[in-house]
Amino acid sequence: MRPPDHPAVAAPRVGVLLVNLGTPEAPTPQAVRRYLKQFLSDPRVVEIPRLVWWPILNGIILNTRPKKSAHAYAQVWTDHGSPLAAITREQAERLQAMLGDRALVRWAMRYGNPALGAELAAMKEAGCERVLVCPLYPQYSGATTASAIDALGAQLAAMRWQPAVRTLPPYYDDPLHITALRSDLARQLDALPFRPEVLLLSFHGMPERTLHLGDPYHCQCRKTARLLSEVLAPGYPGLRVEVSFQSRFGRAKWLEPATDAVLEAEARAGTRRLAVAAPGFSADCLETREELAIRGREQFLAAGGTDYAALDCLNASEAGMAMLEALVRRELAGWI
Repeated sequence: MRPPDHPAVAAPRVGVLLVNLGTPEAPTPQAVRRYLKQFLSDPRVVEIPRLVWWPILNGIILNTRPKKSAHAYAQVWTDHGSPLAAITREQAERLQAMLGDRALVRWAMRYGNPALGAELAAMKEAGCERVLVCPLYPQYSGATTASAIDALGAQLAAMRWQPAVRTLPPYYDDPLHITALRSDLARQLDALPFRPEVLLLSFHGMPERTLHLGDPYHCQCRKTARLLSEVLAPGYPGLRVEVSFQSRFGRAKWLEPATDAVLEAEARAGTRRLAVAAPGFSADCLETREELAIRGREQFLAAGGTDYAALDCLNASEAGMAMLEALVRRELAGWI
């Protein structure tokens, strides 16, 4: 029995924290500038010596890029905020319904709000003595997964009473992931008003040097693409699957082939009907809704293509949520 002068303590609970990359709070240059400053100040994201990078970031990039990026965000912004925030929130809400009172589910962003550290602290305050942190990146990269774990460590370092923590491993080749992708992409392909000749799997790009430094991201993207191509082949025997990398930034050499170059080359080579999917993203975002769906379409049609479709990510679809629930339950084994 608790002594009468003992402070109130929340009943012990298990928590699940979904984590995605981040988003500005509004499609305005000011909000985008704040977001980009935090994002591009992360040494995991930009591996350039600070003395070299700081003048470039603050003197050039943060004075030129926010306006352009804000325009892009404005084209895909929703009544519930950015697509990434709206979808990640929906994933958390649906997962909460699936798990019921077995766990408390919250969501956070590595950059911007809701902040990972603040959400973890709030979960501990709510009684979560055990927390599964889920970086929603199928493929591991130092710039994504490791950065999220860095933020997790920083918050734990600031806490006197830390929760026990587990983290969701990358799931790029997990049968649950490949099966979910196959099911959801087949649903979307079958609903198209045309039959694609090519399915382009576009992954977010990274500087090529990260591959040579030992980052497994490129290899894991390629394996996801190979496994997905294999499971799609029986149902789509005439569909050619290609791989590309999008969102190049700066002058360094990036992973190739580049998505924009592939779209143009395919159309010029005679491909008329193409669909693009982004199996490296757990939720649609600026890179899929604007870069692929809007600019990608313009590039492909301008080069001679006639039919183009940007397929949705798994998002909070039936297949995507079934996968997420199964992954989370597996990692929570022994806790719930």
